[in-house]
Amino acid sequence: MTTLGIIGAGHIGSQLARLGVANGYDVVVSNSRGPATLEGLVAELGPRARAALPAEAAAAGDLVIVTIPLHAIDTLPLPELAGKLVIDTNNYYPQRDGNIVALDEETSTTAELLQDLLPDARVVKAFNHIYAADLTTDGQPAGSANRRALVIAGNDPEARAVVTALLDDFGFDTVDLGPLNEGWRIQRDTPGYGPRMDEFELREAVSAAIRYRDMPQAV
Repeated sequence: MTTLGIIGAGHIGSQLARLGVANGYDVVVSNSRGPATLEGLVAELGPRARAALPAEAAAAGDLVIVTIPLHAIDTLPLPELAGKLVIDTNNYYPQRDGNIVALDEETSTTAELLQDLLPDARVVKAFNHIYAADLTTDGQPAGSANRRALVIAGNDPEARAVVTALLDDFGFDTVDLGPLNEGWRIQRDTPGYGPRMDEFELREAVSAAIRYRDMPQAV
């Protein structure tokens, strides 16, 4: 039985916890405010779920989902995440996160920053371009016509294969961009960010993506 450790229980984290339980995964969910604040969510999720501290969620997870604001990644439990497969859901919002030079200059991506912080982990980008509410409504069985697709990126092919299988369990096809440095193709304001697309449409969208610096500037 695979256990999902979830660090961050906001809109995306709570929805992924619901998907995990609904698809037969055990879930250990955590946030920055402590397990007592998650009693309602855990009661909703049932016996497959429990609340914990972030370090405990990281230690327990066969897969660990990091879904906290980018400015808070320095608070992650680094020892417990060493050697783990870590899924990064983050997007960069300067008004929330402050300006980060490597992202402003587009010399790195959010997932690469996390990988730099966790050199012994295998980071895979996923779930960053779907609205949280759609996570539990848009999934369909494998082979369904026009099944929604989601993008992943990661430097480790085996880790990407594991996340592809997770997405399939959750009801989504996968568009695999390859290494983490290709993750910019699905960052905010790119064509694939947000809308529901099947695999063909999403491949077209990520192929059409351009860098922020190349986007027309508003007058």
